[in-house]
Amino acid sequence: MTMEITPVRVLRAGNTPESALLPVTDGTVALWLLPMAEDPGAPALLDAEEHRRWKSLIRADHRARYLAAHGGLRRLLGRYLGIRADEVAFVREDCPVCGGPHGRPAVRDAGFHFSLSHSGDLALVGIATTPVGVDVEAHPEAEVSALVADSLHPREREEFARLPAEERPAAFAQCWARKEAYLKGTGEGLSGGLDRTYMGMGAEPAALEGWSLADVRVAPSYAAAVAVAGR
Repeated sequence: MTMEITPVRVLRAGNTPESALLPVTDGTVALWLLPMAEDPGAPALLDAEEHRRWKSLIRADHRARYLAAHGGLRRLLGRYLGIRADEVAFVREDCPVCGGPHGRPAVRDAGFHFSLSHSGDLALVGIATTPVGVDVEAHPEAEVSALVADSLHPREREEFARLPAEERPAAFAQCWARKEAYLKGTGEGLSGGLDRTYMGMGAEPAALEGWSLADVRVAPSYAAAVAVAGR
């Protein structure tokens, strides 16, 4: 299957008519950017587990971004499902590594898969008929990218070292976004190992067996990627 990425759309405040929703069809990924503005109504939409995670965050800005991202996700999925945002019932698929109930998040009886990522002032959602993962990353400080690059695949570490210093943060962020998108799609998460699978630091991501992987343009100083099962 060749993946077709629909243009990224921004979920606007208020009701989005059903006709404006990006279609979820075989071979396509619908991508949405969620508004990260303050959302006073979001707490009433969350379930008990989401409330627990929200309350556990120490920093006020992190709590606000969590509310905006997860409230926006519920509103978006509710529109696709034709139900209220607070009626969206999340479940966890089995972990592909250990079989425990902490794999990919899913919606019961939805007929589609979704993935959410947020970083800085952006939140990205991908929706597809097969397992999907998305990730968005703000470009890190040079010192951070140099430090964390040691956790990447050996070939990626070599590519990173050959880059001019001014290009390293953006290249690192793109490589990291590719990895997180793929590992979220498989359900392994970071436990799947950042150094195990080569994604590359180049302009195009490396080919992956059984998956389609693509970079996504979202905003200056951000990197994003999407991975979808089947190719």
